Formats: sequence, C-alpha cells, structure tokens
Amino acid sequence: MDLVLLWVFLPLVSVAWGQYGDYYYGPYNYGDNDEWANVYRQGFNFQCPHGQVIVAIRSVFSKKEGSDRLWNYACMPAAQSLGEPTECWWEEINRAGTEWYQTCSNNGLVAGFQSQYFPSVLDREWQFYCCRYSRRCPYSCWLTTEYPGHYGEDMDMMMYTYDYYIRGATTTFSAVDRDRQWKFIVCRMTEYDCPFQNV
Repeated sequence: MDLVLLWVFLPLVSVAWGQYGDYYYGPYNYGDNDEWANVYRQGFNFQCPHGQVIVAIRSVFSKKEGSDRLWNYACMPAAQSLGEPTECWWEEINRAGTEWYQTCSNNGLVAGFQSQYFPSVLDREWQFYCCRYSRRCPYSCWLTTEYPGHYGEDMDMMMYTYDYYIRGATTTFSAVDRDRQWKFIVCRMTEYDCPFQNV
C-alpha cells in the first residue's frame, strides 16, 4: 500500500517542484561573518553588483550607540527576462528626523542604499540607488508589514518570492525611541516594454 501511495504522490511532488522550485530565493549571503555595511554613527554607501538588486535587509539597533543601527544587505541577480540595467542613479535625499515615502523614479528598482548619521537628530538621512531595466513597468505593488515590528527591535526583511522587487519604502520616525520603522514597496515588473513611466 505504501509503495502505491509513493507512485501516486511522487509525480505530483516532482511537477510541483518543477513549477515552483525556482520561485524561492532561499538563504541569503550577507557576506562573510555577518559583515555590516556600516559602523555605528558613520555614513555608508552600499551598491549591489551590476545587474543585481536588493533582496534582503538586516539591521541591529543600539540605544547606547546613539540610537543608531548597523545595516547589512543581500543582493541577487534580477530575472533574465528584465535584461541588463539600462541606467542607474541616486534618488533624492530623504532627510533625518522626518517621515517619508519614496519610490525609485523612472520605474527603477532598488539596488543600493546610502546613508549619513546626524547626531543632533539621532537619525539618518537616506538615499536609494536605483536601476532601470529597459522600459519595464511595475505592477501588483504592495507594502510589506513594518520592519522592525516595534521600534528598537532587530530587523530581518527578506524577499521570499522570485520576480518581486523592492521599488522604494515609506518610513515613520519615533522622536521618543529615536528609531525608524520601514514598510517596503514591493512590485512585479512586466516582461514587455511599456509606453509610460512614473516620476
């Protein structure tokens, strides 16, 4: 009886794995020995290698280090259907101590971050490094839950589904906790050129 069940379910598992096996990013390599992109109270610039985008973000908060965070990022190649990036740029600066909402202009995808710490505010300003892929357009966009779940907690955000990309974020800043919560703007991208662009 067990052998009959195996014969019945094995082909189903094989087909399901073949259809959905490539749609999971899997474990992320944040670098050797959990290297951080910054040290506390210092600026940093992180860019994915050419043709890759941000797929995971890790952060650790420290009240005693000026209410600052250590940051680490993981990158993966964009889907082959998107082709190579046609241009990359730095978006405008999002000021420290304020709430903000920003997506990459020109239908870009987030491929890096730049940040500077300001001790007078106990917060950071942020810039996205964005890359555009031909004339692909976003669709099926949504906001993630808040990262971290509560101010002052560690943060570990990962893209679990292939073909979804980070296009930006909205953040809130707590003047009491001197920390920031993020909701990331995640979208799919068309596999064809589209005639419009966002600004």
